[in-house]
Amino acid sequence: MHGKLPSGLRTLGARSRPALRTATQPSASPAVALRGVVFESGRMHVRSAATAGNPVGASSDDDPNNAFIDKSLTVQGAAEGPLKGLTFAVKDLFDVAGHRTGFGNPVWLDTHPPATRTAPAVQALLDAGATLRGKTHMDELAYSLNGENVHYGTPRNPAAPGRIPGGSSSGSAVAAAAGDVPLALGSDTGGSVRVPAAYCGLFGIRPTWGRTNLEGARPLAPSFDTAGWFARDAATLRAAGSVLLDPASRAPGSPRLTRWLVARDAFGLADPPTEKAIYDAMSADFSKVVALLGEPTEVDVAAPLAGQGLGQYVDWMGVFRVCQGFEVWREHGAWVTEHNPAFGPGIKDRFIMASRITQEQVDAANVKRALIRSHLLTLLGSDGVLALPTTPGPAPLVNTPPAELDAWRTRLISLTSIAGLAGLPQVNLPIASVDGLPVGLGLIGPPGSDEALLELAEQLMGVLPHWQARDPWQPRQEKK
Repeated sequence: MHGKLPSGLRTLGARSRPALRTATQPSASPAVALRGVVFESGRMHVRSAATAGNPVGASSDDDPNNAFIDKSLTVQGAAEGPLKGLTFAVKDLFDVAGHRTGFGNPVWLDTHPPATRTAPAVQALLDAGATLRGKTHMDELAYSLNGENVHYGTPRNPAAPGRIPGGSSSGSAVAAAAGDVPLALGSDTGGSVRVPAAYCGLFGIRPTWGRTNLEGARPLAPSFDTAGWFARDAATLRAAGSVLLDPASRAPGSPRLTRWLVARDAFGLADPPTEKAIYDAMSADFSKVVALLGEPTEVDVAAPLAGQGLGQYVDWMGVFRVCQGFEVWREHGAWVTEHNPAFGPGIKDRFIMASRITQEQVDAANVKRALIRSHLLTLLGSDGVLALPTTPGPAPLVNTPPAELDAWRTRLISLTSIAGLAGLPQVNLPIASVDGLPVGLGLIGPPGSDEALLELAEQLMGVLPHWQARDPWQPRQEKK
């Protein structure tokens, strides 16, 4: 179906969602199971912050949204540069010289010394003239998309009070959404920038894998990890990209992204009101959108791989979970075994699952991962841009029962694993709302097309609406 939108967009909103199978759990393997590790129940810890004398945990007058683990940390940026005058916050997995990196867990904080060098991604922002204003909360060891931390509390989502902010870059998203800073650095492995950006009504990007420097940043799953960032406007998102992206790995020729693909099967994973809200936003000034993106073509992205057992996104999610989990345990299994940290619910279960993944399982999953990547690269070519919902809907309520969150997580990771498995860049554009709660449009580009994707995002936001709360909320002005 080609060139049938906006009517096609609106009719898609009424389509029923396809049945979603449950991803297969990796089987247990005694050879790599947790040996002698006792995961304690998630009890509250309140420890010292990365720098002595800085309180953590509950919100305070200067941090009412509990975004920061250390709000007092300030590093002045260069006197000149493309980001002169901006301030930014940093997720607490990036090193800042002289300060300890907590990685979202108090035991990690206690068992690691202060950093001797600032992470290059942080230093690049400083060298470009931006000033660091605080380190932010995150999910434990970055292994969650919720933003709920049993040790330090859940940062308050300013765009959707009473609902989770998304993780694992929760504090960075909240700091930007609340107006504490116009720019915030996070990381994205399985959606940890894209999901909080959608939940908090922000612009966010997961770059092409390998295009941002992750030296001096704690890993989760290295073959998926990226340094991403949030901004309150598309121009700032793009400006940060000019500093953080490695120019040597930019796509040859820097082609424009003018072949608009609408992922019909991905929109089928969204709640119907979210699907409709995004389509309506895209249709509001349709001729101008087409002038930027070209005529849309609807595609079922996963179906062509049905013969390889990858015909639904839940199959892709299963591949992602095995590949990611194996790397997570390889990176952190020894530390977990030695220190027996008290992980919170969900995260504890994921580490147990990761410990049981076998080499045979990951080898098989990597074969499927290569098939997915090859398929997506062929689909996108050098000029394609794939439109999809960033998340299935607005942020879930805080303290949603784990069983409900698990079902949501299946749909969520089925969406976020698309870009992750292929190492592709994806932006979130906060263009719509459902009952006053933000939902985002995701745009995925070819590898190395980050600059073109950021340029396109800025151009589109001159045409598309910005989400509006039912009761308009205004972020407070940043302190100078």
